[in-house]
Amino acid sequence: MNPKQGGPCQGIRNAIPEMEKQGVENEVVCFDEPNSEYLGQDTFKIHALGASKTPWKYNKNLIPWLIDNFNQYDIVIVHALWLYHSHATIKALLSLKKQNMKAPKVFIMPHGMLDPYFQNAKERKLKALRNEVYWKLVESKVINQANGVLFTCEEELLLARTTFPKYQPKKEINVGYGIQPPPSRAVKMKEAFTHTVPQWNGKPYLLFLSRIHPKKGVDLLIRSYLRLEKEMEGLPQLIIAGPENHEYGKEMQALAAASPNILFSGMLSGDAKWGAFYESEAFVLPSHQENFGIAVVEALACKKPVLISNKVNIWREIAKGQGGIVKDDTEDQTYGMLREWLSINLLERNKMSRAAERVYKDYFTIAQAANKFINEVKNA
Repeated sequence: MNPKQGGPCQGIRNAIPEMEKQGVENEVVCFDEPNSEYLGQDTFKIHALGASKTPWKYNKNLIPWLIDNFNQYDIVIVHALWLYHSHATIKALLSLKKQNMKAPKVFIMPHGMLDPYFQNAKERKLKALRNEVYWKLVESKVINQANGVLFTCEEELLLARTTFPKYQPKKEINVGYGIQPPPSRAVKMKEAFTHTVPQWNGKPYLLFLSRIHPKKGVDLLIRSYLRLEKEMEGLPQLIIAGPENHEYGKEMQALAAASPNILFSGMLSGDAKWGAFYESEAFVLPSHQENFGIAVVEALACKKPVLISNKVNIWREIAKGQGGIVKDDTEDQTYGMLREWLSINLLERNKMSRAAERVYKDYFTIAQAANKFINEVKNA
């Protein structure tokens, strides 16, 4: 449940309070040390079983804990794939059924991990081969023996059918996904952001807020921005927000070093994060694969147009609602997307900002998502 891990744990924190309003009690079991500084701040119970071991994230405590506690729950949601926890959950489930003991319904929520991108990306050939073997031996059983597979959007559901052979889930359910409404804009947010990014010139900027990772297309964004700097004057600054102190992060900083207008802020949270959204003019994510993109929806909720690739799985809703610009995940298309945004007049930008918020309210509020999730899972 470390917030630095991004996506799924943030989604869990968004959804549980809304489900509690509807009378659904949730608890979380995870591989965190019980004394982790980020635990103890949530309103729901977290069972921290201690850190996992090995790249497979093995934890000897999980199966015994599940067998001892499964009978307390009606439904179990397994978040993410390819690691020990999904295998262990199905193993514990089958063990209880073999003994004719009460067992909850178990659903798998892959969070995009069945996307064909991961098998087709050139830089992932060895990992793709590993996944093929692991699918045959382990993960296909997890998917096919669970009560169903839960998807955050229709695009994810459809893509999952194309990735592996013998993909035969008992049910495929599009449960949707959403976020809590953002806090109202406040002066303290701007102050926190200014303190965190002192090089900001005080003017609206382009914001990339995500992990700095090859699949996110941040290299496309930087190269496109550098091209535009040679052609246009007075470009807004580009602020890249995400953990950067790693090999790829340093590569991207070196790539961006040619421009003093590309700023790396590090990971932003709290008021500084919301300040980053509110003070920006647009959010940019030319990702090669993005299952849902919580940050994309946070930007929409803050009335910010989103400039994204069509590999962000919620691109259809955004394009339909005219809440941003959608292009292919190539350098030329990313360049064209930025240039298109920069050529839009203020009236059109304001219109797109209003549309962005409408897309959020129409598709991605946490109240809608929680209600749909509960109804779909109950009736599965």
